[in-house]
Amino acid sequence: MKIVKRDGHIVDYDPEKIRVAIGKANDEVRGREKATKEEIKEIIKYIEDLNKKRILVEDIQDIIEEKLMEFDKYQLAKKYITYRYTRELVRKANTTDQTIKELIEGENEYWNNENANKNAEVVTTQRDYLAGITSTDITRRFLLPEDIVKAHDEGIIHFHDADYFAQNALHNCELINLDDMLQNGTVINGVMIEKPHRFITAATIATQIILAVTSSSYGGATVSLTHLAPFVRASYEKYYEKYKERNLSKEDCEKFAMQDTKKEVEDGVQTFNYQVNSMTNTNGQAPFLSVNMYLGETDEYKEELAMIIEEFLKQRILGFKNEKGVFITPAFPKLLYVLEEDNIHEDSKYWYLTKLAAECTAKRMVPDYISEKVMLELKKNEYGDGDCYPCMGCRSFLTPDRTMHLGNIAKAKNYVEGKGKYYGRFNQGVVTINLPDVALSSEGDMDKFWEIFDERLELCHKALQIRHKRLSNVTSDVAPILWQHGALARLEKGESIHELLHHGYSTISLGYAGLYECVKYMTGHSHTDNGKGKEFGLKVMQHLNDATKKWKEEEDIDYSVYGTPIESTTYKFAKCLKERFGTVKGITDRNYITNSYHIPVFEEIDAFSKLKLESEFQKLSPGGAISYIETPNLQNNLDAVIEVIKFIYDNIMYAELNTKSDYCQKCGYTGEILIDDNLEWYCPNCGNTDHNTLNVARRTCGYIGTNFWNKGRTQEIKERVLHIDNKVAD
Repeated sequence: MKIVKRDGHIVDYDPEKIRVAIGKANDEVRGREKATKEEIKEIIKYIEDLNKKRILVEDIQDIIEEKLMEFDKYQLAKKYITYRYTRELVRKANTTDQTIKELIEGENEYWNNENANKNAEVVTTQRDYLAGITSTDITRRFLLPEDIVKAHDEGIIHFHDADYFAQNALHNCELINLDDMLQNGTVINGVMIEKPHRFITAATIATQIILAVTSSSYGGATVSLTHLAPFVRASYEKYYEKYKERNLSKEDCEKFAMQDTKKEVEDGVQTFNYQVNSMTNTNGQAPFLSVNMYLGETDEYKEELAMIIEEFLKQRILGFKNEKGVFITPAFPKLLYVLEEDNIHEDSKYWYLTKLAAECTAKRMVPDYISEKVMLELKKNEYGDGDCYPCMGCRSFLTPDRTMHLGNIAKAKNYVEGKGKYYGRFNQGVVTINLPDVALSSEGDMDKFWEIFDERLELCHKALQIRHKRLSNVTSDVAPILWQHGALARLEKGESIHELLHHGYSTISLGYAGLYECVKYMTGHSHTDNGKGKEFGLKVMQHLNDATKKWKEEEDIDYSVYGTPIESTTYKFAKCLKERFGTVKGITDRNYITNSYHIPVFEEIDAFSKLKLESEFQKLSPGGAISYIETPNLQNNLDAVIEVIKFIYDNIMYAELNTKSDYCQKCGYTGEILIDDNLEWYCPNCGNTDHNTLNVARRTCGYIGTNFWNKGRTQEIKERVLHIDNKVAD
C-alpha cells in the first residue's frame, strides 16, 4: 500500500508511524483513556484490511480518530486531533523556515525575482522579504479560509500581497494629497513641518512625505507637480524683493529674479530626483513613485508648472549615473504626461513640452501619456462632469468621485465643495482571477464556462471581502502620516478609517489576467480578430464589470475591474496551468500568460491598430489599465514618436512606448542587451552575462524594471515583437 502525502509525494505504508502517533497522544492521557496495544493493532489491521493500493494520509488520520471514539477513548481522540493539528502547524512552519534559509543563501528563485526593482541580496530588501515570508505564513495559516488558500496555490486566483496582509493597517496604493500637506502643514515622526516658503524646500519636504507614505503602504504612490508650482512663485517673489531692495530697475529685478528662480527649480528638481532614488523605504526599495505633469490642473500657476515639467523632462533625458558614472535609465520616478489642447498641436502654447516629452520617451521610456480628451469622456463624476487625474502607481485608476454629496469625509483642509476629489484617495487591495483557468476548466463548453466563471468570481469576491474587513478595524493611529496629517485624511486620533472604505472614496480591485488565452481557447481566435474572438473577449470583460457593479450596489464598497500588472504571477499562473491541464498548444506552452487585456507580445500588429483595438478593452478596465507599443530605438526619429503621441491623444486614455536603452559596464556598449535561447541576458558586443555589470531597463507591466526577472517574464520580454518600424509614421 502506498501513502499519498499532503505535498503529493508518494511513500510506502509504514504501520510504525501509526503506533508512534497514537503513542504520543497516549502519553498525554491517563488510565482507561489510554489505547491498549491490542486496540492499536486493531486500528492498524482495519487500515490494512481496506486493501487500497493508495490512500491519503489525511484519510488514515480520519480513520484513527473514528476508531478511537468507537473505543470510547474520547480524551485520547481529542489529544490525537490536537497532535495532528500541531504537526500540521509545524510542517507549515518548517516550510517557512526553509524558505527563509533559501532567501538568505540566495537560493530561492521566487524571492530572487519577485520584484524587478528589488535586489534580494541587499540587506534592506532581505529584511522586507523576511517579514514578508512570515506575513505570508501567518496569512495562509490563520487569516485566509482554506478554499482561498487552495485556489491561490493552484493558480485559480491570486491573492495579492499576502506578504503584507498580516498587518491589518496596510493598503495598496494612493494619490498623495501633497497640496494639503504643503499648504497647511503636516507632521512626520512627531515633528511638525510647516508650510515652506521656497520651491527647493517644498521639493525636499515632498520627498520626505513620499518616503513616509510609501513606508506605510505597499503599492505605488503618485504626486502632482501642480502642488509644487505655487512655491516657484514664492521663490521668484523672494528673489524679486532682494533685487528691489538693491534699487535695481523693475526690468532688472524681473530678469535676475527669473534667472535665480530657474536655477532654484533646476536644483530643486535635482534634489527631488536624488532623494527619491537614493532613499529606501520600509519595503526595501526606492519609493514606487509616479509624478503627474498636468497643465490643466491649474490656471493660476500654469507658467510655474510648465517650468517644473520642463526641468523634470530635461533631467530625465540626461538620466542618472550608475556606479561607473555612466548615465543610464532609472526606474523611478515614473513620469505621467497629460496630453491636452494646450500641448498637443504644433501651434499650442506648450507644444515645446510635448516635443521634449517625445525626446525623453525615445531615450528613457518615460513619460507615459494620459489623454485628457479621452479621459474626460470616460471618467464622469456623480454630477456627470468629466474629470482628468493620474493613476496610483503604474496603472491603478480611482473611479470618478461619488462622495461629493457627502461632503469632506476625509476632513482635508484643501477640500473644495462641489469639485471631484482624487488626491487623498486610495486602493484597498487586489485579488486576480486566472481567466485561462476558467476556460480550460470548462473544456470548451460555453455554458460550463459561464457557470465556472461565476463560481470563480464569487471566490474572488469572498477574498476581496476579507481584504476589506481586514482594514475595517483600523484607526488613524496606525499611520498618522496617512490618516491624521493629510496624506489621505486629517482624522482625529483614535478615529476609525471605516467611512473612507465606503461610498466610493477608495477602490478595491478585481484583477484579471490572460484574456487572450481565455478567448483563444474558447473560440479558436485571438481577441484581435475584429470578429468572433473580439466579441467574446468584450463579453468576458463586461461580465467582470457586471459582477463588480452588483457587489458595489449591495455593499457600498467601490469594487472595480483592474488589468493586473502580474509581474511574477504571470510565470506562476503559467506553471499552474501546465500542472492542471498539461501542455495545450497556444495556451499553456509558454512560461507566461498575457497581462490583462493586452494583445499577446508575439502577435504581429502595427502600433496604431494595437492602440485602437486595445482602447475598446481599456474602457472596460476602469480600475486599472495601460496599453503600450514596442519600438526600436527612436532617438533619431522623433517624428514617429510624436505621431504616436498624437494618436494616443485622440484614441486611448493611457498608453506608453517601450524603447531600449541599456549599458554594459564591462565593455561600455550602449544599446540593447539581448536574451539568448536559454533565457540568459548577454551583451551583444562582448558576451558579458554578469547581471551585476549589466544595466538593463525594460517595461515590466506598466512600470520600468531594472533588477532582472523570472523565467516567465524573461521569455515574455524575449518574444516581444516591434509594433512600429524606424520610419516616419504616415
